[in-house]
Amino acid sequence: MRLGCCFGGAALHTLKLAALASPSSFPPSRSVLAPLLCSPRAALRFSSLARALSSAPAVQPAAPASSKDATKATSDGPLAKPQWNASIDFKWIRDNKDAVATNIRNRNSNADLELVLELYAKMLDLQKEVERLRGERNVVANKMKGKLEPSERQKLIEEGKNLKEGLVTLEEDLIRLTDELQQEAQCIPNMTHPDVPIGDEDCSTVRTTVGSPREFSFPIKDHLQLGKELDLFDFDAAAKVSGSKFYYLKNEAVMLEMALTNWTVSEVIKRGFIPLITPEIVRSSVVEKCGFQPRGENTQVYSIEGSDQCLVGTAEIPVGGIHMDSILADSQLPLKYVAFSHCFRTEAGAAGTASRGLYRVHQFSKVEMFVLCRPEESDSYHEELIRIEEELFSLLGLHFKYGSLSPSQCLSKQFTSGHMNFELLCRTLDMATADLGAPAYRKFDVEAWMPGLGRYGEISSASNCTDYQSRRLGIRYRPSEPPSSTTPKKGKGNVPTQFVHTLNATACAVPRMIVCILENYQQEDGSVKIPEPLRPFMGGLERITPKSQ
Repeated sequence: MRLGCCFGGAALHTLKLAALASPSSFPPSRSVLAPLLCSPRAALRFSSLARALSSAPAVQPAAPASSKDATKATSDGPLAKPQWNASIDFKWIRDNKDAVATNIRNRNSNADLELVLELYAKMLDLQKEVERLRGERNVVANKMKGKLEPSERQKLIEEGKNLKEGLVTLEEDLIRLTDELQQEAQCIPNMTHPDVPIGDEDCSTVRTTVGSPREFSFPIKDHLQLGKELDLFDFDAAAKVSGSKFYYLKNEAVMLEMALTNWTVSEVIKRGFIPLITPEIVRSSVVEKCGFQPRGENTQVYSIEGSDQCLVGTAEIPVGGIHMDSILADSQLPLKYVAFSHCFRTEAGAAGTASRGLYRVHQFSKVEMFVLCRPEESDSYHEELIRIEEELFSLLGLHFKYGSLSPSQCLSKQFTSGHMNFELLCRTLDMATADLGAPAYRKFDVEAWMPGLGRYGEISSASNCTDYQSRRLGIRYRPSEPPSSTTPKKGKGNVPTQFVHTLNATACAVPRMIVCILENYQQEDGSVKIPEPLRPFMGGLERITPKSQ
């Protein structure tokens, strides 16, 4: 599931929250994993979580974020200092400017590479001038240590004073220039994997297609009609209470959300991930460091007015911040987390029948996977994440590999789940350059056929962000052995640190999974069968039936 980044061109305004009434106004999410915490195995996994977090530093207070326009130097006032700096490799950008320019163009980014290179050149020149004046000031200071005639000493004092005043001015100019360079350079998107298709979303290529649409012998209902007839949710009451695109889940839909969440987390834990429940309010600076712009145009982020905080649009953001400004030991990697959170998105610009009902809402529950690893391992972990997604959806009867069969064999194989026999169509796409968010080096989307909508709908995505986020969040690791191309100096701890690579993937976006289950498992009598893996998490319930039955 994508969260809009700071590199769009639309001109819509940020939606803001005037205030948060009290902590009690948020859902009590910490009860979600309760069934998972009862076993000794779960206790062991949580002790590993404590060890993993022991190196995480506390987040320091940050000043409120300002808009990009407010940070530029003008004749009307001084340049506002950014609240944080990214460790951007400006020399690499300069030396590879043609590749960077092509990448910016392919991704339809509004980054201004020429301005970045111009500011970088000016900064280097100014740094040289500052160093020259510092050297002259030191020469004058050393001369004054000797025995001098009063007139000569006074002359040196005046020279030192002039040098100091000139140096103060140049240092202030250098700070302003560095800040402007940071603001412009932070808009440059990540580089792109060479196999990613170039173009708009329509140019995305299909990696895998498995199954075929279920053939219904009765009129198909969409999830809105099913939800109304089965008394599963109430959009009208939520609109009166909260506004459009909010909803109440009711009756078996509540159990279904909790079952999806608990089952997904338990399955991902089996694959070596550490479970987390994250904060759902974070500092604006952390949102920015993850590659999103909380107060920019066309933002998907709810900002809390009068503060430097935002509601999270994905658990990727608070999980990414856990190890902010830290150096991890090589032995700690990889760190693999599975996080539950509620997510809040403005969904600016979303409209039409394709966004009706639960498909696109302002608040929803989601289980997210997040990996921190060594740079050379990120491609393999990207494949692991998409494989986990496919396995999870297969277990729910929604798509993909059937046993050890190849995709071509799966196309002609009927999927069996308990007493439910039918084929379901899903596909994985390698998303094109223009559809990538700024942090993503490569992104795979998983789409499922939704009979009620009559089209594919995205149910998951998996992104490799390489070192884009870690350079902003300040997450490094120290290799146990130095790279073969470097020779460390003698002494302890001289192996140079490197930035980790980060990856994220959706394990379960609950509302869209509810849409898939309701529409694909609907029966002629108006009931909906529950996928077999979820039944133990729903008290053994096998189907949702109309209340009249």
